[in-house]
Amino acid sequence: MPFANRPTPITASSVTQQPSGMPIHKYKPFQGVDLPDRTWPSKTITVAPRWLSTDLRDGNQALIDPMSPVRKRTMFDLLVRMGYKEIEVGFPAASQTDFDFIRSIIEEGAVPEDVTISVLTQAREELIERTVESLIGAPKATVHLYNATAPTFRRVVFNVDRDRCRSIAVSGTEHVMRFADKHLGDETAFGYEYSPEIFIDTEPDFALEVCEAVMDVWQPEAGREIVLNLPATIERSTPNVYADQIEWMSRNLTRREFIALSVHPHNDRGAAVAATELAVMAGADRVEGCLFGHGERTGNVDLVTLGMNLFSQGVDPMIDFSEIDEIRRTVEYCTQLPVHPRHPYAGDLVYTAFSGSHQDAIKKGLEVLERDAAEAGKPVEELDWAVPYLPIDPKDVGRTYEAVIRVNSQSGKGGVAYVLKADHKMDLPRRAQIEFSRIIQTKTDAEGGEVTPAQIWATFQDEYLPTPDAPWGRLELHGHRTVSGENGKDVLTVEMGVDGVVQALEAIGNGPIDAFVRALSELGFDARVLDYSEHAMSGGEDARAAAYVECAVDGRVLWGVGVDENIVRASLKAVVSAVNRAARG
Repeated sequence: MPFANRPTPITASSVTQQPSGMPIHKYKPFQGVDLPDRTWPSKTITVAPRWLSTDLRDGNQALIDPMSPVRKRTMFDLLVRMGYKEIEVGFPAASQTDFDFIRSIIEEGAVPEDVTISVLTQAREELIERTVESLIGAPKATVHLYNATAPTFRRVVFNVDRDRCRSIAVSGTEHVMRFADKHLGDETAFGYEYSPEIFIDTEPDFALEVCEAVMDVWQPEAGREIVLNLPATIERSTPNVYADQIEWMSRNLTRREFIALSVHPHNDRGAAVAATELAVMAGADRVEGCLFGHGERTGNVDLVTLGMNLFSQGVDPMIDFSEIDEIRRTVEYCTQLPVHPRHPYAGDLVYTAFSGSHQDAIKKGLEVLERDAAEAGKPVEELDWAVPYLPIDPKDVGRTYEAVIRVNSQSGKGGVAYVLKADHKMDLPRRAQIEFSRIIQTKTDAEGGEVTPAQIWATFQDEYLPTPDAPWGRLELHGHRTVSGENGKDVLTVEMGVDGVVQALEAIGNGPIDAFVRALSELGFDARVLDYSEHAMSGGEDARAAAYVECAVDGRVLWGVGVDENIVRASLKAVVSAVNRAARG
């Protein structure tokens, strides 16, 4: 129906952004590789890549307070427990602390036979020898050599041309092989990794040329792989551009079947996770990163998010994230840096809904899942996960549902109802949920902040369930007896406390509740039951039942709640609850 007063509509032309005034002229668009027949957009990730954790090297060197030997060992042990099979453990030629740590985990037998430790070195002869020496006696070890290949670094930092840059990589590879032959015995399975550092900014043809020259020295073949690592050392463009670069390299490298094509993305643009996923689709076999994205500047790509993204798609990450809070606490201890509460999968608040509509959807989703499981005769864990707003089941990473829904001034009936059902087995009817949520809303509006589950329960008890320690209201049910009479009528006898005076009442009705309301009318209480529901709260001999009645009491519509081992008594208590609430005002 048209607006009567015809308000002016908003149009695209009426919403105009103004120039920022920032020095845009200083920055040029990133030029990607020409790959019009790219294939990665149609790919999906169906198996996990090989993972390498660089927490103990790249992650450690970027900390305000680098890890002590004790914290390093704690981190190493965590990575092993989680299932990482390739771990970069340090930069031994650059730090005596790193060298000593590497020697300690080797000499103490802390490195499992199926774990490959990796060490990083620059392409300088004396540094390479010191690096290889740190690995003596290791079961499986890789030397990772790098040199910068990007034009800005060649010109500004190192003042070398292409030929000299390529020869640095080649001679460095030769030194690695020579010192490995000199220092490492048959007990060490030895591998080699090469990185054209700042690959993302390197001319594609030159990156290919350097990698081919390195392979000419190493001679990869069956049983002798080479890891070629292509770092986005400084994230400089959108993830699709990096994916194009990876696919171009994967297509053009010779001896591709003997190459583990690796990526090492950083997060300068905040898109490292997306860039990595697209790079894997583009042909990358291996991913280097850190737990929770630690590393230089904005960090390395986050291995937790990458692994859990796979898990959420039904792909085994081959890493165990089932105790996500223990992982987070350990990393926070080792790095002395906090994990953000909104961090994907691991943050304190990522499975928590404060919004009322979100809470209601989650509550309903969990209930439908339980219903579907019951109808199928299966445990909930065997059904496909499909709960609104929760991409994974929090229980799969060690969280409980109690942390899923929390209540504040933005919350609605769904969140309040979920807390009552999850913690206290009270499954309120919808209109009762609305009534009680308004009570909680008034409390949060007045006091501000979050209302804890304990506070919700205390408020619910005070409003609906007077306890012997805190009685309130004019009526108190002491006892009852029901006898089936003539014509299907029930004869109800009750002992009631009325304003502190115990009285015996008797009435006949179409069931105990109807008879009870009639008995109350004789005392001057105008109550009419509009709706009623009940449910068991537990099983066994000590099972209790909850009853809910919606009553019109002296012209006001209120809900009452009763809980008792006897369902009739619970129902009568619910009527008393509603009448007493009306008397409270």
